[in-house]
Amino acid sequence: MLDSIRNIFSIPDLRKRVIFTLLLLAVYRLGAQIPNPGINPDALETLWNSQAKGSILGFVDLFSGRNMSRLTVFALGIMPYISASIILQLLQVVWPYLERLSKEGELGRKKITQYTRYGTLIICLIQALAISFFLQTLKSPGGEIVRRGAKIFVDPGTPIVSNPGLWFQIMTILTLTTGTVFIMWLGEQISERGIGNGISLIIFSGIVVNFPSGIQGVVVGLQTGTMDIIKITLIVALMVAVIAFIVYVERSQRRIPVSYAKRIVGRKIYGGQSTHLPLRVNTGGVIPIIFAASIITIPSTMAGLIKIPFFQAVQTQFSMGMPLYNLLYIASIIFFTYFYVSIIFNPTDVADNLQKYGGFIPGIRPGKNTSDYIDSVLSRLTLVGAVYLALLAILPEFLMTGFRVSGLPFVGAFLDRILPSFVTKGMQVPFYFGGTTILIVVGVAMDTLQQVEAQLVMRHYDGFMRRTRIRGRRG
Repeated sequence: MLDSIRNIFSIPDLRKRVIFTLLLLAVYRLGAQIPNPGINPDALETLWNSQAKGSILGFVDLFSGRNMSRLTVFALGIMPYISASIILQLLQVVWPYLERLSKEGELGRKKITQYTRYGTLIICLIQALAISFFLQTLKSPGGEIVRRGAKIFVDPGTPIVSNPGLWFQIMTILTLTTGTVFIMWLGEQISERGIGNGISLIIFSGIVVNFPSGIQGVVVGLQTGTMDIIKITLIVALMVAVIAFIVYVERSQRRIPVSYAKRIVGRKIYGGQSTHLPLRVNTGGVIPIIFAASIITIPSTMAGLIKIPFFQAVQTQFSMGMPLYNLLYIASIIFFTYFYVSIIFNPTDVADNLQKYGGFIPGIRPGKNTSDYIDSVLSRLTLVGAVYLALLAILPEFLMTGFRVSGLPFVGAFLDRILPSFVTKGMQVPFYFGGTTILIVVGVAMDTLQQVEAQLVMRHYDGFMRRTRIRGRRG
């Protein structure tokens, strides 16, 4: 492993790519320290601590690298670009023009990328305008915060925006939109001139940068007595097991055997070989969790803005750890997994392409029978992938808050008495481990290592492991 790392920096081209990637990621982290003009950071922090947990704001903050909670110039993060990419991908199914572009090779891909940039800009303008209006209506609930070792008390009713007005709205729109466009440019530069996966690496860095503070929280909990050695040991063991489980599932495939008939073209014989059609267990990736989390947090966020008892009860039922929240969250993940896979993978097109090039699945007639067979295999794999994503998604709730079964009608109080406290109250882990975060971190790390290893092997160097090759999620 050390020899392989040394080889990375001994190859001039690969060394330049790695250093270029690290420098651009450092620029991204530097920009994450620049606050948006006109914001009271102390009042914003107290408001965020009181309302963002378990809401859609906390979900967006996760993907922005905690820039939203501090409202830096990168507050919108890369989510507008991801949203625009997903929208364009969905439109390819219903808009024939985009469908034709997607089949035109490199030229069509560049055109779709250009439309994605325009869509990102439009989404940024709309979100920044909404944030600029929304912030001017917010006031701090008051409270005490700790910053750089000093305790700061914020009076209740302190406005979030120091000087509201048209100038603040214009500056917020300009800074937030420019910040996201700049992040998008950084990601494209890393993909073209760095080691690749630019957008994914930006999300990766935004998540990883919060791990030290999470570990610090565990250490503080150990010092204050809220955490103990046994609990920390169990958490570390669970972390290792979850990472191993993710690597195993992300690399898992169902390989459908495919044979090609022999064809004689002139004096040459083509075909007559056997290969396989790989179907990934987790074909949808992390997108179904993003869809489900975005949808399931909307009722809680909206209800929290309306100070009426009924809506307050709705907010309670849709808070993290509540049975209704967990049930709808799992159901949404399963639904969006099937929905997204049905969009990005068309068994009919695969069957037509196989028939076009003389390929067939042994024992299955070409055409509709092949399409039905692939669809049945994919449906079973998708169910396994959906359950896998659901388990990862509810893991953070088990660690942080547990499953509050007391909210169940009739049997809630009985279950709360007989179940162990670590099930009903969780393990009180003070950082967000699992779910979307760990899936993104492990997946991006696997893909990046695969790309670096491919560069090493291409230049006649050994990879990171001598006896095997590191494969990414699609390797």
